[in-house]
Amino acid sequence: MAVWIQAQQLQGDALHQMQSLYGQHFPIEVRHYLSQWLEGQLWDVIDLENPQEEFKAKRLLDSLIQELQNKAEHQVGEDGFLLKIKLGHYASQARMTAALWSWLVREASNSSSPVGGMMDSMSQKYQQINQVFEELRLLTQDTENDLRKLQHNQEYFIIQYQESLRIQAQLTSLATLPPADRQLREPTLLSKRATVEAWLTREANTLQKYRLDLAEKHQKSLQLLRKQQTIILDDELIHWKRRQQLAGNGGPPEGGLDILQSWCEKLAETIWQNRQQIRRAEHLRQQLPIPGPIEELLNDLNSTITDIISALVTSTFIIEKQPPQVLKTQTKFVATVRLLVGGKLNVHMNPPQVKATIISEQQAKALLKNENTRNDSSGEILNNNCVMEYHQATGTLSANFRNMSLKRIKRSDRRGAESVTEEKFTILFESQFSVGGNELVFQVKTLSLPVVVIVHGSQDNNATATVLWDNAFAEPGRVPFIVPDKVLWPQLCEALNMKYKAEVQSNRGLSEENLVFLAQKAFSSSSINPDDYRGMTMTWSQFNRESLPGRNFTFWQWFDGVMELTKKHLKPHWNDGAILGFVNKQQAQDMLMSKPNGTFLLRFSDSEIGGITIAWRMVWNLMPYTAKDFSIRSLADRISDLNHLLFLYPDRPKDEVFSKYYTPPLCMYLTSIHLYKNK
Repeated sequence: MAVWIQAQQLQGDALHQMQSLYGQHFPIEVRHYLSQWLEGQLWDVIDLENPQEEFKAKRLLDSLIQELQNKAEHQVGEDGFLLKIKLGHYASQARMTAALWSWLVREASNSSSPVGGMMDSMSQKYQQINQVFEELRLLTQDTENDLRKLQHNQEYFIIQYQESLRIQAQLTSLATLPPADRQLREPTLLSKRATVEAWLTREANTLQKYRLDLAEKHQKSLQLLRKQQTIILDDELIHWKRRQQLAGNGGPPEGGLDILQSWCEKLAETIWQNRQQIRRAEHLRQQLPIPGPIEELLNDLNSTITDIISALVTSTFIIEKQPPQVLKTQTKFVATVRLLVGGKLNVHMNPPQVKATIISEQQAKALLKNENTRNDSSGEILNNNCVMEYHQATGTLSANFRNMSLKRIKRSDRRGAESVTEEKFTILFESQFSVGGNELVFQVKTLSLPVVVIVHGSQDNNATATVLWDNAFAEPGRVPFIVPDKVLWPQLCEALNMKYKAEVQSNRGLSEENLVFLAQKAFSSSSINPDDYRGMTMTWSQFNRESLPGRNFTFWQWFDGVMELTKKHLKPHWNDGAILGFVNKQQAQDMLMSKPNGTFLLRFSDSEIGGITIAWRMVWNLMPYTAKDFSIRSLADRISDLNHLLFLYPDRPKDEVFSKYYTPPLCMYLTSIHLYKNK
């Protein structure tokens, strides 16, 4: 016998105990109507302690949601109508829960903070948002009931009003009758008229009160809606955009948009229901005008709800995949824009087209001030139009620009010492959305993160510096694209460490000793210690405009050279801890002085961009090796070739550290033949 059939036969305490197992997290109606499907699933095969089982669990939850939707769609009749609404609501709640947990797992895996605490914090935040949605649902249901009651009472009022008109017509017709007949019928009609008019007067006051009470409830709903929307758009969505910006510097991925979309869709659904109710209330008022303040109240409500939905639509038109922030002309690039409420407001029924244009920093400022920049652009983008597509499975409405290319760029007059690689542009994405069958039309715009345009690969290094500084130190809501000219050194260290770990693809970041060395290099002082530099500030000019003393390159150019070299040729040795790297010549000599002959260490060159040198007891320093050298012969093989190198600092035999990276003899022989043939 099926488990649920047995459960239905329980009585007394056993029945109450079973009922207590269900609640808002898993309604008993879901267990009842999906009993056969639920009991046919292999729930026990999922290991809840194993993070690798997340996909399997999510797939099962998606199937549950689909079953709920199917069950809801096939309900018929009066009872079926209510059940359809209920099951549809449960499916929506389950979809939001699925999106949340997918997001929580991602966020926790990208965070260095304790996973449990983070999950608890996010879960609490989600519960608060969800509780407000539940409150809004109940409020909307309450106003819907009040609206129906108002409509019913008004319809009855109109019937009685028509009755009063009929009585008045009968009284008027008495004038044509003989006086005896008129005196016989007139008192009865006058009495009826007085009774009906008294009732109409009382009922008119009652209807007016109903209307005012309904308007007050709608005001409360809209206040709560606006507050909820502010939390989702001005807090959660802005945080997502900030994570997206930091991801451009190598920070953890910004995370998916599933949970944000589910929240925004819930907002859209609730806003639209309230808007339709307000319009119906306005229709009832027009149908039966009663003097009083209700007309002004309804106008205010309609204006407010339109503002709320306008803010939702315009704010949820976002860039899901940013264009490259260092953009080379004549090079293909991609981007994706998305409307988080597209499916819920049926925007996809008339698929909108999105246009991409490149504009300057000044044009972006003018655009945000609503100044007319309609025909302005700073270049020509090929394949810059794309129709938004609706994906039924995910409920997403997005435009995927797959083959854009910047054909030309028009630069503005630069300021002071600013170079072309410091000039910022942005890609403007524009569209027009029709909501509710052209009932509302919105012009929407969104700007990409700042873009630096280059025409040659040699400019990439300096352009990356501009992007790094902007991504790291931009503040939410800034005027395009203002960033501070100077920042605290520890803030810059955090950005450099994030970038270094991402570029080198290593969990081994920059140590405290590394950061002290970098501070000494950046501020041209060998006496700086950790306590000194924590309060020091570094300007943009010091970072990547002014050359280091005695060098023809900037601090950033040197640091970027180190990253490139490590990423392409030294990654395994850095991860093994074989490269100290951030050590100056004098420090290396001091460290090696007390060690046996043949002890060596690897440090990044001070004099050459993208170079590494071997500091060797007795010889001290060999000529730096660069990427060009390592493209011919690897670091491990070069160390193997130097017989006088015996111990990697402090005392590790070199073969113990590097032998696993030596090129096998046969490969060396074949390489020699290849080099000989190509001489």
